Amino acid sequence: MIKSILFIAFAFVGFLQAGAQTLTMPPEIQKAYANGTRSLDGKPGKNYWQNHGRYQIALAVMPPDNKITGTEQITYSNNSPDTLKGLNMKLIVNVHRGGMRGGQADTSAGIKIDELSIDGVRTAWDNNTAVTTNQMVGLARPLLPHDSIHLSIAWHYNLSKRRGRDGVIDSTSFFIAYFYPRVAVYDDYRGWDEQPHTGSLEFYNDFNDYEVDVTVPGNFIVWATGDLQNPSQVLQPAIAERLKESMTSDSTIHVATAQELHDKAVTAQNPTNVWKWSAHNVSDVAIGVSDHYDWDAGSVVVDDKTQRRASMQAAFNDSAQDFHHSVQFGRYSLAWFSHNWPGVPYPYSKSTAFQGYADMEYPMMINDSHAPDLGFAELVQDHEQAHTYFPFYMGTNESRYAFMDEGWATTWEYLIGISEKGQKTADDFYKNFRVTRWIHGPHEKENPIITPSPDVSFGAGNNAYGKPSLSYLAVKDLLGDKLFKKALHNYMKNWNGKHPIPWDYFYSMSKGSGKNLDWFFYNWFYTPYYIDLALVKAEKGGRGYALSIKNIGGFAIPFDVIATYDDGMSESFHQTPKVWEKDQKEISVRIKTSKVVKSLKLDGGIFMDANEKDNGWKAD
Repeated sequence: MIKSILFIAFAFVGFLQAGAQTLTMPPEIQKAYANGTRSLDGKPGKNYWQNHGRYQIALAVMPPDNKITGTEQITYSNNSPDTLKGLNMKLIVNVHRGGMRGGQADTSAGIKIDELSIDGVRTAWDNNTAVTTNQMVGLARPLLPHDSIHLSIAWHYNLSKRRGRDGVIDSTSFFIAYFYPRVAVYDDYRGWDEQPHTGSLEFYNDFNDYEVDVTVPGNFIVWATGDLQNPSQVLQPAIAERLKESMTSDSTIHVATAQELHDKAVTAQNPTNVWKWSAHNVSDVAIGVSDHYDWDAGSVVVDDKTQRRASMQAAFNDSAQDFHHSVQFGRYSLAWFSHNWPGVPYPYSKSTAFQGYADMEYPMMINDSHAPDLGFAELVQDHEQAHTYFPFYMGTNESRYAFMDEGWATTWEYLIGISEKGQKTADDFYKNFRVTRWIHGPHEKENPIITPSPDVSFGAGNNAYGKPSLSYLAVKDLLGDKLFKKALHNYMKNWNGKHPIPWDYFYSMSKGSGKNLDWFFYNWFYTPYYIDLALVKAEKGGRGYALSIKNIGGFAIPFDVIATYDDGMSESFHQTPKVWEKDQKEISVRIKTSKVVKSLKLDGGIFMDANEKDNGWKAD
């Protein structure tokens, strides 16, 4: 709870400078640092561990029947120092049963386990009681540290017909996500992840290895997380050759068209085909199937050192004009994110944009809705593509600390938007879409960003998207691009493929920049602040003007002082957040000028002010 975060004393006070604002931790986080699984230099501690699963899944999908049937073999390794007497199983599709928020449950929905065996021994399972998104399964033989266990599971469920993150798109186009029973994350600070999935919060998964076989009727195409292992077996030779050609093509290749599917000229014409997919060290898998979607593909260089290319693919209804641009939208974003911000080569072999309803991200897959406005369609795809880095490259806990992924995706969405559409257009969209509603809303009930997502009582979207994004852009302004990237890359290098928490970010950024940023992170993450500056007075003296500025809202933001002179000319004086380091309530700023100032204005740009009426000053 927020009270515990704000007021529990930080056990390692010797690390902090005297008088510094303390980045307090709740007890379970303190314990992780004390146990040496995390380190105050921002790196995983010498005792860090995380568990791992190997999943072999066979799935049968037979549209228009929306019944999904599957079997899986899971080898789960316990790398923790703890003996596990049970396993918490995540059954995320049970969210479709309803009743999760007190409503009437729909017993026809949700997953049904047909058989469960653990280490070869059949284990009891009651589908009448396993109706939530968590189900603890007791173990006849406890799972010892550094040992593994084997699970064999058969299941089925009806794919939801409601528009959402997974489900029936049309009678013969399905997007299949969260479809398999999985072992929940068991981590070093909370143990089992037992956070219920209610549809509003997102996800937290281990990095696992997957082999997935998807059986579909003969004329269906399957797109999925991972690499297709048997293209020559499921595609006709000309189509397989086009797919291969796309892997080195800058241009969009029409791998298959709706007309070709209608003419049965795309897939191997068997009663059914088995599409085999392989993905390693990923946090999830998702699948799309259709018998009439267009299939476009191209590729782009994402790593200049190795000249490695990533495939960009799109699957969509021919009538969706925006998706005809998806491959080129994706080629641009994959290259831009790889070379600019965050400036880390796209880590996967491919990405696929699938036309659905959710505007939702998965490893190597994007489920985006059709948007008539091409600019907005590009932005949404950019945002979901940006999630590759957070939470998939960095295995953040989306369900507990949503700001650790949504805030970054919002930031990259804005920065790539400057490149695509220009500074003014990107600024205007960011302000209108991400900031305006929050900044002009009530601020009496603000929750600090650090508040765990399930505990946010007011403005959950603001705490996940706009506010943290502004904090990331503010620290970028504070450090400057070069040092910010160095610090960011330190954080990403430390925690790629692992499970960072907010304090790992804080310490990695301080260590990577060589600066103590505790004051900044306390200001932005631990307080119920907002943005509201007031220019109290300005006095001419010496070689310029001294401005007295109050920080009514509290956040340490960058801003410009815009001086308009008596000759009609204007000049801007940029102030980084560093001006607030010593005093975050009231500061004096001096601007040097030999001209006579007619008026002054404080302008935060995208750091919008709740009350702009007190941001100006005019000479008598």
